[in-house]
Amino acid sequence: MLSKKEMRRRIMKAAKKRFTHYGYGKTTMAELACDCDMSPGNLYRYFTGKILIAEALAIDVHKEIMAALRDVISKPGLSAAEKIKLFLHEELFITFKRIEASPHFFEMAQDIKKKNVALINQELKELRGLLIDILVEGNDNGELSIEDTALTAEMIQCATWKFRYPQLITKLSLEKLEEELNGVTSLILRGLGVTERVS
Repeated sequence: MLSKKEMRRRIMKAAKKRFTHYGYGKTTMAELACDCDMSPGNLYRYFTGKILIAEALAIDVHKEIMAALRDVISKPGLSAAEKIKLFLHEELFITFKRIEASPHFFEMAQDIKKKNVALINQELKELRGLLIDILVEGNDNGELSIEDTALTAEMIQCATWKFRYPQLITKLSLEKLEEELNGVTSLILRGLGVTERVS
């Protein structure tokens, strides 16, 4: 017999498959229960609503993105400017490709945003934490001189919001978005008083 954790994973796997194929809005709890060979009543023992399944899936995706971004900015020998640039470009690339691979992701994300803004804010806070780490490190090694690293990280997020979930805002290609992000990043770095290394 599967443990509660294993059963939740099984339900999430079935939901991800159905959400990707049919869309979040067109999927019912009864269909998910059928996919998992259980009654709807039994399904509700593990998730009391479809939105909670969506939130669990979103948390998993966020953890993957955080891990990928940590890997990128932990490469040795990078300046704070290079880390900021890599962080922003990797975030754009990951989210663009995920949405491209699963267009129904937006539908699910929009419902989460409406019903659990705290989850979205928590994800942004964790991402901001990585930016703060970069800025603090830049301060420590003398590359930067920023009084309020938390506020600065928040402003960087504000300035680059278009590139977080670009397909929600624009129909531009990834290449064009990367070109725009290069320009925005250069402005941010100049504002921080650093010059990018030419590689």
